[in-house]
Amino acid sequence: MQLSPEPFCSRVSKVLRGPVSIAETVLGFFYPEICQICGKERATPKSGYICVNCWQHIQFIRPPFCARCGLPFQGAITTEFQCANCCQLNLHFSSARSAVVAKTVVLETIHRYKYRRHLWFEPFLADLLVREALPVVRVQRWDMIVPVPLHPVKEREREFNQAARLAAHLGAAAGIPLRCKLMRRVLPTVSQTRLTRGERTANMSRAFAIRGGVKLDGERILLVDDVFTTGATTNACAKVLRQAGAGEVCVWTVARGL
Repeated sequence: MQLSPEPFCSRVSKVLRGPVSIAETVLGFFYPEICQICGKERATPKSGYICVNCWQHIQFIRPPFCARCGLPFQGAITTEFQCANCCQLNLHFSSARSAVVAKTVVLETIHRYKYRRHLWFEPFLADLLVREALPVVRVQRWDMIVPVPLHPVKEREREFNQAARLAAHLGAAAGIPLRCKLMRRVLPTVSQTRLTRGERTANMSRAFAIRGGVKLDGERILLVDDVFTTGATTNACAKVLRQAGAGEVCVWTVARGL
């Protein structure tokens, strides 16, 4: 079943104000309302400049999927299961879920959003996260949302943390406090894009820390990032949060690499 880009996009785009709103205003003056992916069909700032036709290429993650890491599977599986990878790993989060598969339209918008500062894609990406995560998290009790932090040098270069901005949309929609300063990135790790699973894990080792003076006492935490691939980044974050006293850490991301 294909999902429509409405009605979530129009509501989510109003949740967070800042650079995106400014970008939308500027684009409205200088650019036509056209899809920024195909360049052919009409698309508005509220839809993140993604047209209805490009929406048809989005693959939402539906059961069956691994109960631990959210990896989707083909075929008929009616009982809860964990994939072989999760059975072999020491995971510190209780579960990880992603809204969509990281390919085609989604992968391109994430890359352009993060690395080329195409902030007008934010409503689209936030919409994907909120429409899938909100029905799940609103029936559970969560004490806070924590975005995966960027190293200060990288955040200065990029001028924003995509995980924090996307997490803010989910926090506003779900009514869950956002704690951007709870955790910090202490090592300027290299890009994970071309690393193997083992290299990613080593790259993330000791990369994160809880800020001084912060104490946790059994809080249930939603950890938010843009993409889940091997889980090395979110698992490293979850480990630090659990060691600091968090009761449970659950991961939500916009996209899932396969």
